[in-house]
Amino acid sequence: MLWVGWLSGARAELTIEITRGVEGALPIAVVPFGWSGPERRPLDAAGIIQADLARSGRFEPLPEDDMLTRPSRPENIQWPAWRALGQDYLVIGGLRQSGADQFEVQFHLFDVYRGKALAAYRLPARTRDLRRTVHRISDLIYEKITGEPGAFATRIAYITVAEQNGRRIYKLQIADADGYRPRTVVVSPEPLMSPAWSPDGKRLAYVSFERRSSAVYIQTLATGEREKVAEFSGINGAPTWSPDGGRLALTLSKDGSPDIYVADLTSRRLTRLTRSFAIDTEPAWSPDGKSLVFTSDRGGSPQIYTISAAGGNPRRLTFEGNYNARATFSPDGRRLALVHGGNGYRIAVLDLEEGGMSVLTPGPLDESPSFAPNGRMILYATQAGGRGQLAAVSVDGRVRQRLKTEEGDVREPAWSPF
Repeated sequence: MLWVGWLSGARAELTIEITRGVEGALPIAVVPFGWSGPERRPLDAAGIIQADLARSGRFEPLPEDDMLTRPSRPENIQWPAWRALGQDYLVIGGLRQSGADQFEVQFHLFDVYRGKALAAYRLPARTRDLRRTVHRISDLIYEKITGEPGAFATRIAYITVAEQNGRRIYKLQIADADGYRPRTVVVSPEPLMSPAWSPDGKRLAYVSFERRSSAVYIQTLATGEREKVAEFSGINGAPTWSPDGGRLALTLSKDGSPDIYVADLTSRRLTRLTRSFAIDTEPAWSPDGKSLVFTSDRGGSPQIYTISAAGGNPRRLTFEGNYNARATFSPDGRRLALVHGGNGYRIAVLDLEEGGMSVLTPGPLDESPSFAPNGRMILYATQAGGRGQLAAVSVDGRVRQRLKTEEGDVREPAWSPF
């Protein structure tokens, strides 16, 4: 039996464990937000913001127990106290219930040493959007201080596998970027694979074996409506969206060995990009949509190649080691994240301008890298405690996190666009 749509009550949240931090993180104090409402405070806004900023690796939030005062209004701030604690930045705010399903979150961001306000916002939210609104506050703080957009209000998609009544059950799930609010998109007793976000974040493409053979589907998240894009004989796999959302690159073996094809989602016309007796798979579009990268063993071992989106002769990009696969572009198109083999499988970054490769993770079974939409972190699948888990690493390798789950395996993550 296959379930499609939104399934509530999926509470297997992923919890983040920071396994490596960074020296020199900016000290910031996020004071517990004030609360005004007839009922119990619905969430700990300051705690969510602290956790967001801490897992970026660029901030070191002050523990609440170390705070000498807890102001919620600007006129109550005692600047000498925060300077004595060595804080560069201070966040204060409040949460108010303004109606049966209406809240208002307001906050101020200050430069402590200049005693100057850097930002102040008042944001409305309904109950179902309240946690995401707080993540947007984290994004605003992050961007104001670093000059780069934050990605805390984004989502992740992933596949879970768990035993139920002696059978393996596969779920395609999405969750907030911090692992909270997991929601099930598809449930199947047959394998689900390769989730890929559309550029507008409203649809997911994925591979399902629900008919005992592979097929590629596109599903609209808001409605659960889905359509079949490819179900040819042989392999139908590795879907990935063009940046304009109008085409889907995928791997098909309907004409013999696996090759890269592009499907026009309006006309349904299929264009074959590669023609090789080797295995060509795992396509990924460049951010400008003019080219793709893919994995091929045409040279004797899996390596990354690039080809024009209009077709032509592929060009090899990786030469370091005997195994490089599953590449994906950074949002600015300057880097590739990929799986690098040799003493296990680890996540590496290839600088497309300088040509150097940096190995970021310890392995031994790391795979499926996916960039955050701001390009600062890479989400990937790994093994820990004998089970599949998700992990994240900063592009410079200095910050590492693990997204833990208490049951089953988690694999094949994909980070949403903004």
